Amino acid sequence: MRVEKTKKKKKWPKIVAGIFLVLFLAVGGYVFMVYKSLTEAVETMHQPISHKSDKRPQEITLTEKEPFSVLMLGVDERTGDKGRSDTMIVLTVNPNDKSIKMVSIPRDTRTEIIGKGFEDKINHAYAFGNEEMSMATVENFLDIPLDYYIKVNMESFKDIVDAVGGITVNSSLDFSQEGYHFTKGTNTLDGEAALAYVRMRKQDPNGDFGRQQRQRQIIEGVIKKGMSVNSLTKFDDVFEVLGKNVRTNLTFDEMKDIQKNYKEAAGTMQQMTIKGNGQTINKVWYLVVPDEEKTRVQEELKAHLELN
Repeated sequence: MRVEKTKKKKKWPKIVAGIFLVLFLAVGGYVFMVYKSLTEAVETMHQPISHKSDKRPQEITLTEKEPFSVLMLGVDERTGDKGRSDTMIVLTVNPNDKSIKMVSIPRDTRTEIIGKGFEDKINHAYAFGNEEMSMATVENFLDIPLDYYIKVNMESFKDIVDAVGGITVNSSLDFSQEGYHFTKGTNTLDGEAALAYVRMRKQDPNGDFGRQQRQRQIIEGVIKKGMSVNSLTKFDDVFEVLGKNVRTNLTFDEMKDIQKNYKEAAGTMQQMTIKGNGQTINKVWYLVVPDEEKTRVQEELKAHLELN
């Protein structure tokens, strides 16, 4: 069914999406038909950082179709405040088995903040040390190398959903949020409805984990629509939004290599979940992930990156 809007949306929620990467994986050669718009956006988006992983003996070579990983940070940036990465998603991309694994890291996960020497919520790493500290902290937590990052100012999200002509999701719940009603089953969403869909937490018996599941549904929805050339009718709008709201250390040549060598991987998205137990430590609530759960996730990601 199509969701009907009943009132204006409230303030933009703190969500993340791997829109930039997955559009490149999904859209393929069509993107490069609009070369000028793309190159201008990429020039604006490119933001190199001083990060070198000690989890991989040498840098990957995209031209040789080696599996790679990306940390995606969703940041709610405000004037005078660089914000926190309240949502963090790691993607591992394997062109050999033509698949992507996607794992959301709960923002309240307690872990060592690399470079600070103490434990805190994992999303605080960005506030302490920007993309570099976020990458180092997530690498340590997952025990895998992170090759690239993509930071998204989430103000851009609804515009990208609208640019691909809306998306379809399959809701496991019947609920209302931000003036929208979502039925259990198939729902067609525009950009603003997508925001409301992922924002809901209190009505979900799975809390943050349910919200993470809906985030991943939105990402997959954009990928599926992006695979259809006919759906991308506003590519100039997409590039303008990306140029203003996305930063990444990917170069234009690396993007071209990904488009050429990895686009088939977008056909299979495998979602992973990190489970833990809520604990209050020094009057602060954290999600504590047991060692055996971390090991399970680490081994699955290492296998997908062909590191074992």
